[in-house]
Amino acid sequence: MIKRTFLALFTGVIFMFSCSSDDTSGGTDNQTDNFDRSAMLVNWADNIIIPVYEDLNSKLEILAAEKEVFIAEPTPTNLFSLRTAWQDAYKVWQYAEMFNVGMAENINYIFQMNVYPTNVQDIQNNIESQDYDLSSVNNNDAVGFPALDYMLYGVGSTETEVVDFYTTSASADKRKIYLSDLTDRMQSLTQTVLEDWKNGYRDTFVSSTDNTATGSINLVVNDFIYYYEKGFRANKFGIPAGVFSQNPLPDRVEAYYTYDFSKVLALEAMTAVQDFFNGRAYQSGSDGRSLADYLNSINGSEDLSTSITSQYAAARTKINTLNDSFAEQVNTNNVAMTETFDSIQLAVVLLKVDMLQALDISVDYVDADGD
Repeated sequence: MIKRTFLALFTGVIFMFSCSSDDTSGGTDNQTDNFDRSAMLVNWADNIIIPVYEDLNSKLEILAAEKEVFIAEPTPTNLFSLRTAWQDAYKVWQYAEMFNVGMAENINYIFQMNVYPTNVQDIQNNIESQDYDLSSVNNNDAVGFPALDYMLYGVGSTETEVVDFYTTSASADKRKIYLSDLTDRMQSLTQTVLEDWKNGYRDTFVSSTDNTATGSINLVVNDFIYYYEKGFRANKFGIPAGVFSQNPLPDRVEAYYTYDFSKVLALEAMTAVQDFFNGRAYQSGSDGRSLADYLNSINGSEDLSTSITSQYAAARTKINTLNDSFAEQVNTNNVAMTETFDSIQLAVVLLKVDMLQALDISVDYVDADGD
């Protein structure tokens, strides 16, 4: 994936021909609709994005605290508490990953939080050398939630074996240090993004109502579609199912080492997608100004939001039929995974072509999946 580079101009040209649009620069500032875009941005910022980051930051603070307890006394009981905190934070992450704007984009936040599969060899090399820079792009696949997935579940087949990993081996102390560094960095990065939103970026974000390539709506809509197409559709389903390769790749599922957690995360992500499209507040669940409202306000697009919502529901139904472990699903009945992928894919066309055309927004990224 190449995002927000000079290729965006090329993409705009392609989008012009594929969608019969006159705009090749990411939108224009002469929208004639009467939709209150400012109210939608305020709802996104105040009721969805900032509350998500606040909850994620809170969950990561708990994770960091449980990590300290476990390091001080590695026991099965403390391991259970640490794993629970990791799972709670990972579920909240599913609501945050789509928002790659502001400080999150500046620090490559999502690439330091959830690149999977994690690289076990890099993790082991880092532990043994004790000479690593977790902020380096070379370590993107050795940090974040997937790295903790390995450190908490993948180093032993039982709780006792995992505890032994941190107690009886010659490298036990080094492993504790790496576990601690991983957790602390995730919390620090999230705190940085949250503070940026609360100390100035929020006001900049909600005031940028213009329909231009750098306007907040254009950026967030592109991020939303990019996430749905790549982070959700491809990473969670298509790649493990072998849609983009000659054979299925069950070890590429999210939370691979936890085994029975990939479906939980996928359903959380599906909820996050549906809630954002409908403008649903993260904490209260009340509905505010949304993309669905925006489409309903444009003549000729009233049915589009219904079609998108219906396809989301169909995709959720397919996900619910899958095994709790997507790796197990791929190994035992991969057809169900590919059928789920196909159902999710139907909404990509509605979002990436029909919705962008209706909103007069050009896509700002290039998808190299070949689909």
